[in-house]
Amino acid sequence: MQSAESETVGYRASLVARLMGGYLVITVPVLLTLLSVRLVMTPLFLQIEYSRPGFPEDFYGFTREDRLEYAPYALNYLLNSAGIEYLGDQTFPDGSPLYNARELRHMEDVKVVTRAAFRLLMWGGLAALVIVLYLGWSRRRRVILQQALMTGSILTLSLIGAIVLMALVAWNTFFDAFHDMFFESGTWRFAYSDTLIRLFPEQFWFDAALVIGILTSATALLLLLITWRWGSNRSSV
Repeated sequence: MQSAESETVGYRASLVARLMGGYLVITVPVLLTLLSVRLVMTPLFLQIEYSRPGFPEDFYGFTREDRLEYAPYALNYLLNSAGIEYLGDQTFPDGSPLYNARELRHMEDVKVVTRAAFRLLMWGGLAALVIVLYLGWSRRRRVILQQALMTGSILTLSLIGAIVLMALVAWNTFFDAFHDMFFESGTWRFAYSDTLIRLFPEQFWFDAALVIGILTSATALLLLLITWRWGSNRSSV
């Protein structure tokens, strides 16, 4: 009787551990991608992007210095807790508003998506950390941890490879599909003379997507190498 109860407890513990491993497999691609997005959303990326050779000039007059003056405010708005007046109060030197009403509405939508994504990164990352510690605490469960992280890294590389390939082959389709997924149709399209397009032309988003893909792939590859080495060492013991 006692043996049967022990087997039941052991089975349940093993099932829980495997479910935790499944969580890691699914969340590794999400967390690594969101971490890369956060790394790109920095003043350093703006400096590099606006300074690189071949970055499109603004036909309506923004210089590199103008972009470096105005763009950080848009970035800061997405990361801080301020209301839309943070951008609404921005003006051109002649006193006219920097952004029109449609642009401000879109930035409000972007902030909602951004805050949700980074909440997912924070809470999903904390849950993943707890699971890693739990699985890593037991020698028996470490096998599940190693396999889950290795599988998650392979899944990440596969997904990023497919996404980058699509972006390179059919950028317009990818760009439109991405925006239609998160924003109401038509609300994210602007005139070339609008400030958001002048600060962040399509080439900016292509480069950002490429850098995010490279960063995510690099961290996934590092994780794959670590877990592969870990598994090889375990097998040789």
